Amino acid sequence: MKTALRFALPFCLLASTTTLASAQQQCGGDLAPFLAGVKAEAVAAGTQAEAVDKALAGAAIDQKVLSRDRAQGVFRQTFLEFSQRTVSQARLDIGKQKIKEYADTFRRAEEEFGVPAGVIAAFWAMETDFGAVQGDFNTRNALVTLAHDCRRPELFRPQLIALTKMVEHGDLDPATNTGAWAGEIGQVQMLPKDIIEFGVDGDANGHIDVKKSSPDAILTAAKFIQHLGFKRGEPWIQEVTIPDNLPFERSGLGGTMTAGEWFKLGVAPRDGNTGFQNLQVSLVLPQGRKGPAFITYPNFNIYLEWNQSFIYTTSAAYFATRLTGAPPYQKGNPEPGLDTEQMKMVQTKLEGLGHDVGKIDGILGSGTRAAIQKEQQRLGLVPDGWPTAAFLNAL
Repeated sequence: MKTALRFALPFCLLASTTTLASAQQQCGGDLAPFLAGVKAEAVAAGTQAEAVDKALAGAAIDQKVLSRDRAQGVFRQTFLEFSQRTVSQARLDIGKQKIKEYADTFRRAEEEFGVPAGVIAAFWAMETDFGAVQGDFNTRNALVTLAHDCRRPELFRPQLIALTKMVEHGDLDPATNTGAWAGEIGQVQMLPKDIIEFGVDGDANGHIDVKKSSPDAILTAAKFIQHLGFKRGEPWIQEVTIPDNLPFERSGLGGTMTAGEWFKLGVAPRDGNTGFQNLQVSLVLPQGRKGPAFITYPNFNIYLEWNQSFIYTTSAAYFATRLTGAPPYQKGNPEPGLDTEQMKMVQTKLEGLGHDVGKIDGILGSGTRAAIQKEQQRLGLVPDGWPTAAFLNAL
């Protein structure tokens, strides 16, 4: 299942000469001169001209890509809704079977890159259902479309340049390769620039094919996750039970307390593992203090780099723990949340109080959560970041 482009990843323009500065910034206008500029930049970056010509031959603007870009969906489901759907028993069973099937590859991933099988397999499942649903957009045309469009060319032009290098390596057929609408490719949905930089030939056939080769996809994902900062041997997320009398104003992402400090306050890991007390963690409550509760360790940051959606990242991290033996989370009994129109009212009121909640879109994003928490505390409510009808009325 493809969810969203990972805009949190470090997109960097490839090196080019000063004479190509104007070409780097080019977007819009006729397609032919735009592609000529892309070719000049790719050649200057080291790709053979013949490979660039092959990569760009027949390139066209895909209006369906622009439509998807303009109408990107944002998670409107709650954590319980989204995680129950994505972390299904069927997916867990398939994930465990895949880990067994590719045991040698997963063992190599952990030995060389320090990333456990469950972490990789969870992304594999959530991105493409283990390779079954990889997207049907022509990758070359998707990247041409988004690089040519003037909304975010600085994000997509480097990916188009990287695609020409993949063509030169013989790792991608520009006429037939398909993937996600935003240019991501393969079983774990990675962008060309990341495949070039972190690709691993897992099946030793001389090519990196993250679309058709599961060993290539698994090891490339592992190397990329290591690059994002995953620390060998450390946890990423841990379900906990919590007492009622916590300093909830200190909960939420970006926490400033250690695991040990939370444990002393009565936060208790369900798996009983308190061996990482000195690590700085966050207490996250996706649906408030009455719903599921987790502490997230520094390794959770790689999930936020992979995808900025709090609901997606928390679900993916939880999925990985299930694949490594954790039990299902305790659902609790969270208070009913707000519908989209009510959330827009909350955001409008918060903005009027001086909070930066970004776009008034009815989405409970990180900025809105933080603002809600501050106002809950000011109003004498429990500051757990979960908006309810009582909060809206008090606001």
